[in-house]
Amino acid sequence: MMKQPGLLGLIFSASAACALAASAPPQVTFHKDVEPILQKHCQECHRPGEIAPFSLLSYKDARPWAKSIRADVLTRKMPPWFADPHFGHFSNDRSLSAEEMATVVSWVDGGSKEGDLKDAPKALAFVDGWNIQKPDVVLQMSEAFHLPAKGEVPYQYVVLPTRFTEDKWVQMAEARPSDRSVVHHVVIFIRDPNSKWLRDAKTGVPIVPTGGNIQNISGGGNDVLMIYTPGKVPEMWRPGLGKMIKAGSDLVLQIHYTTNGKESEDNTKIGLVFAKQKPTERAVTMAGSSLGFAIPPGDPNYRVDAKNTFPNGVTILNFFPHMHVRGKAFEYRLVYPDGRKEVLLRVPNYDFFWQLDYRLPQPLTIPPGAQIECTAWYDNSPNNPHNPDPTATVRFGEQSSEEMMFGFYDIVVPADMNLNDLFRQRREGAPSASVQ
Repeated sequence: MMKQPGLLGLIFSASAACALAASAPPQVTFHKDVEPILQKHCQECHRPGEIAPFSLLSYKDARPWAKSIRADVLTRKMPPWFADPHFGHFSNDRSLSAEEMATVVSWVDGGSKEGDLKDAPKALAFVDGWNIQKPDVVLQMSEAFHLPAKGEVPYQYVVLPTRFTEDKWVQMAEARPSDRSVVHHVVIFIRDPNSKWLRDAKTGVPIVPTGGNIQNISGGGNDVLMIYTPGKVPEMWRPGLGKMIKAGSDLVLQIHYTTNGKESEDNTKIGLVFAKQKPTERAVTMAGSSLGFAIPPGDPNYRVDAKNTFPNGVTILNFFPHMHVRGKAFEYRLVYPDGRKEVLLRVPNYDFFWQLDYRLPQPLTIPPGAQIECTAWYDNSPNNPHNPDPTATVRFGEQSSEEMMFGFYDIVVPADMNLNDLFRQRREGAPSASVQ
């Protein structure tokens, strides 16, 4: 449920409401003024079967939550969007404009009136099957996973054989949990045919890998097809760009389930739409990461850094920071060869329960020799309301009670590039790289 803001939130809400009052449209009603805003920013998650705890598809749905909506809009808790607006612009920015905030506040302060149904916008046509085109291939768990009502559920891994006899180029990909209310995230790895990762695992069914082997819980060095989180739109690469699944590869799902007070079952499926022609460019998922950190007990602002250097330059499409419940803030920086630094994304208030990606409106090309730096900050103090144990020294691990530090981002490389050549400095006039 949405929470009412604390004292500082209430003070901010009051001042913000006064500041917005002057820009509020007169005689605000739900159907004419508020419903279009909910369609644009909220209904993707606030509808039956999705992650939000209640629906906002109709006036009847929204009216009981009017005061909570007002509070969360003013404190910018909702819609969830955590990028600092002073650094970078992103095509999937779901935050409300000042005018939209004023409209919502004025609607609530004016009595939350319904208005004339004739003024309502056309209802959005949500697909209860796929949000991409009809998939060319659907891969699915062979049996559902049963969740208990309470307790921590270990990460589940599911190997889905593709049985592809030729390389496939994916233009669109979507993950569809059957119970989205209990799926916190799904990472979909492309297991290379030569990879030994989880080779002994039974296919099609959720398993828990043997502990103690970092390769078992970090993808075994394989590429990521996509990551599903609540509120994250499916992957749809532009024409000429796609993800490659080599012949003989399998997909491996890493699924993080969260219990919600009642028993449940989930059977996640993956839909793939293939490119009509072989793309000229390939999208590859990279990450700045750190595995050896140890967050001291009670530390309110522990810092972990990671970086990648690109000797030949590279083009970047998006950013996706990932930490657990002690995650506090995250930042990506571009370091030019001359030492200059530029903040590409700053997330000052990271929220483990809303894992968002940040998509650049135009691809960013960085020069040869530049670095992408990532910094994560963690709050292991008693002041962190989600901290399960502020007396613990916290290390890398997949459970929410442990921590991770991954600064994911997708890059663009030529379709036939050997990825080993990405980090080898190319000589002037050298021939192009061979196929991987």
